[in-house]
Amino acid sequence: MSTVQQLQRHQQNLKSCTACPNMLGPVVTGQAVASEVMLIGQAPGDKEGPLGRPFAWTAGKTLFKWFDSIGIDEHTFRSRVYMAAVCRCFPGKKAKGGDRVPHTEEIERCRAWLDRELELLQPRLLLPVGKLAISQFIEFDKLNEVVGRIHSLDIMGQSHDLIALPHPSGASTWHRVEPGKSLLQKALQQIARHASWQAIAGTA
Repeated sequence: MSTVQQLQRHQQNLKSCTACPNMLGPVVTGQAVASEVMLIGQAPGDKEGPLGRPFAWTAGKTLFKWFDSIGIDEHTFRSRVYMAAVCRCFPGKKAKGGDRVPHTEEIERCRAWLDRELELLQPRLLLPVGKLAISQFIEFDKLNEVVGRIHSLDIMGQSHDLIALPHPSGASTWHRVEPGKSLLQKALQQIARHASWQAIAGTA
């Protein structure tokens, strides 16, 4: 069975998951594409479920502008990069507005799906987006400590490069003011120079 076929079977199983009663379906996944590059988001928002794809709304527009600036448009990105997340269902809204951050138990339940994807794909380049996603791989206090650097990781015996990105949410100002603005640009240039990115962009 090819990697793509294994990913398709994996996603079929994932879409039937009901392990977290307080999370709101449907499960949101990217395309089952065998890629050396994996993007890991936090969790889908309320628009992603009905639209059936991750980063389908406002934050996604900003994210794909970043990637377009280094040579890959949204359509190409979705067809050539595996898009995962810490949690795959919408967590719901907080009482005072904004999306709820998934509970530790919900993150732990969903981790098995991510681990299986890492096992199947063995990606060379990981792109976690936002603090929650980055924290699944690296311990840190502030984004300034991790964005703009290439981190070498060993996960399940496999070597990975990790380049962290801030969350593109309109509610966040970090990536629009210094030093975040410059660190974001540094991170994007590191991605653009990575061999795996150049391979999917056709510039290798």
